[in-house]
Amino acid sequence: MNNLFLVLNDHNNLTIIFQTYKHWLSNIKDWCISRQLWWGHRIPVWFIEGKDCEEDYIVARNTSDALEKARKKYGKDVEIYQESDVLDTWFSSALWPFSTLGWPDMSKDDFKNFYPTTVLETGHDILFFWVARMVMMGIEFTGNVPFSHIYLHGLIRDSQGRKMSKSLGNVINPIDTIKDYGTDALRFSVSLGTAGQDLNLSTERLVSNKAFTNKLWNAGKFVLQNLPDESDSSSWDTLLSLKFDTMESLINLPLTECWVISELHDLIDGVTCSYDKFSFGDAGREIYDFFWGDFADWYIEASKARLYHSGSVSAVIVAQSVLLYVFENILKLLHPFMPFVTEALWQALPHRRQALIISNWPKSSLPRNTKLVKRFENLQALTRCIRNVRAEYSVEPAKRISATIVANTDVIHYVSAEKEVLSLLSRLDLKNVNFTETPPDYAKHAVHLVVGEGLEAYLPLSDMVDISSEVQRLSKSLSKMQSEYDALLSQLSSPNFVERAPAKIVRGVREKANEAEEKISLTKNRLTLLESSISMTE
Repeated sequence: MNNLFLVLNDHNNLTIIFQTYKHWLSNIKDWCISRQLWWGHRIPVWFIEGKDCEEDYIVARNTSDALEKARKKYGKDVEIYQESDVLDTWFSSALWPFSTLGWPDMSKDDFKNFYPTTVLETGHDILFFWVARMVMMGIEFTGNVPFSHIYLHGLIRDSQGRKMSKSLGNVINPIDTIKDYGTDALRFSVSLGTAGQDLNLSTERLVSNKAFTNKLWNAGKFVLQNLPDESDSSSWDTLLSLKFDTMESLINLPLTECWVISELHDLIDGVTCSYDKFSFGDAGREIYDFFWGDFADWYIEASKARLYHSGSVSAVIVAQSVLLYVFENILKLLHPFMPFVTEALWQALPHRRQALIISNWPKSSLPRNTKLVKRFENLQALTRCIRNVRAEYSVEPAKRISATIVANTDVIHYVSAEKEVLSLLSRLDLKNVNFTETPPDYAKHAVHLVVGEGLEAYLPLSDMVDISSEVQRLSKSLSKMQSEYDALLSQLSSPNFVERAPAKIVRGVREKANEAEEKISLTKNRLTLLESSISMTE
């Protein structure tokens, strides 16, 4: 029977989502099915008074059947007694897939409708004890395997990878965890493991996913606050009439909206595929990355340019429609992981006719415009470069700076169309953002950014810093860095230190020296740029 289990798997009659199990099922010994316990299914064997138990026994469904069989064989005055041992719990539970459905009467509706089932989800540690035996019993008594797919989850261990036990005092009580972090955060944390691999559950992981739950809730509040009033039927009719299921509808959208919907459609395909392959951890991570990295960090922020600064009713309606479309699909994809917060947010959205749990799964194979996605990625790269320079020069967050974007005609066309978005995300002065094919007059006293092939930017230094004060600050900083660097070089030039100190310590000092050398070089370059800017203005 056990060999049959292996053969079934090898011929795709049975799929196990975790392929390091066969050593558990090879070269195993006979199974003793009796146990001396106070509970369990009593073994249905009756012995004959006065006879050898190993030679004379009756197997029957109940005492009356056993007595009837015994009388036929040993006479009407025979006396019998039942075995006192009970069946091993794994023997009893091995019958569960069909014994709960009316077996041995295979004509029962439940048996015909629900046997065999599709997926069994269980821990890898009981593959041999329970799963293999259910398969064996199913084949023996019904002729069919009880399920076609077996998903084996790992064990939940503590943050150090140890098995939880009372003696170690490392047991994480799920009820207490839910009180501290929420049910959805706990569910999401334990769902991100890989099939068959144990998961180390740490406080940091729970804190992170509680923050993710809060982020989802706040995104829902933003969407709700920026949708039309539910009584504004005209706006809602226009908003709901917008569809994004054709390539033509994507091309007609502004660049930012086309990008986020294209990425959403790609996400739906990827997550659906991961769910179909039982790669639940991959599905969860894909949703997490899209929601936080693309929707929350980029599109929600970019949509504010449409909602608050565009002055165009049509632009506002498009942004509202895209916000709703993307967010409701995120809720659908995330619902199996986080049912409570997603259902609450879904019910809060206007015009919900049914609960999220019974809503249709998002459609697959929807259009994605890769060309426009690439264009928005260029806009993202430009924004990141400007943000990095602002951080490098410690520009105050509220301060708006000027910029000149240099590119060819094609790039200028699509970047300038998103001028409001670029200005909002990069904190630029909208009135002083210029687009040209040649460098500006102030190029020699500006920070020059090469974003990518065919896209550059110039940020005037005078907008970002007080040049004279910055020169003084950097000069002092350079002097301090040079002293620290010289001390490190002196240490490394000492034979006593290099030869006697542990290799790890020496390696650490060398790394610090290399880092210091890089910082000194960057600071000198910046000083040169600032000093040249001062000399030009004089």
